[in-house]
Amino acid sequence: MDQRHRTKTLKLTALSLVALFVLAGCSSTRMAYRYADWGVVWWVEDYVTLSRAQKQQLNQDLDSLRQWHCSTELPRYRAWLDELEADIADGAPDIHTIEYHQQQLLVFVPDLLDRAVPVAVNLLASLSDDQVTELARNMAEDQAELEQEMLAGDPQQTAKARAERTAKRVERWLGSLNGQQQALVEEWSADRGQQTEIWLQGRKNWQQTLLETMEGRDQPGFDEAIRELVINSENARGPEYQAMMRESQQAMANLMYALIKAGDQQHREHLQARASKLNQDFTALTCS
Repeated sequence: MDQRHRTKTLKLTALSLVALFVLAGCSSTRMAYRYADWGVVWWVEDYVTLSRAQKQQLNQDLDSLRQWHCSTELPRYRAWLDELEADIADGAPDIHTIEYHQQQLLVFVPDLLDRAVPVAVNLLASLSDDQVTELARNMAEDQAELEQEMLAGDPQQTAKARAERTAKRVERWLGSLNGQQQALVEEWSADRGQQTEIWLQGRKNWQQTLLETMEGRDQPGFDEAIRELVINSENARGPEYQAMMRESQQAMANLMYALIKAGDQQHREHLQARASKLNQDFTALTCS
């Protein structure tokens, strides 16, 4: 299995997990960045031109991470999805059931982050000064593009764009939304206030902290500094971000409950089919 396929497999697994956060409590894929900072092992590769030796080391580290994740974590995901499918089959889940599954999914995160830390440390510690400069430049360009895309227009336009993104992601789970459901999404998005700005600033704060940490990559304590950035990334993102995340988790659970309640049998069947398909995808991933 080559480097690209290894990375693709890990991305599939991680992005599938990220997709579950839409149901479990994150307002969008943007929110899922809180839980995807272990993705440093691939987005650094996207942002930095690696040497042959660095690619070989990353190959080995990703193999180890993938084997652990496949053999240990995927069975946990499948068991959780089995339970989710059963609860959906019993009828429209109430708010307590949605909150329960939200918490069940969050249980998976710490072990995943912990196992990803050594991979991130090995890759980041190996970067040269020129590569760190390249990383900083590409992160800044990406941040500027995101800000331009997500903050274009006035607050009403920002809320409208947020509603469109949220509706698109929710429809992956529920299918086409009816008029009442669409109105719920629009109202929810309008109530999110400065969420987009706070998320973007938190992302910028985290990246700046990473770059400052990279200055000491050959010094004692670098491993622990990267661990803190991956495991407790919200600390670097700032108090506004932390408060937003706490509010968003409950808000999204409430929205999902309202959307399911406003739906019909067809929406619940779509949700069950989506969970079943994801479960099949996890089952199809082998550890060989």
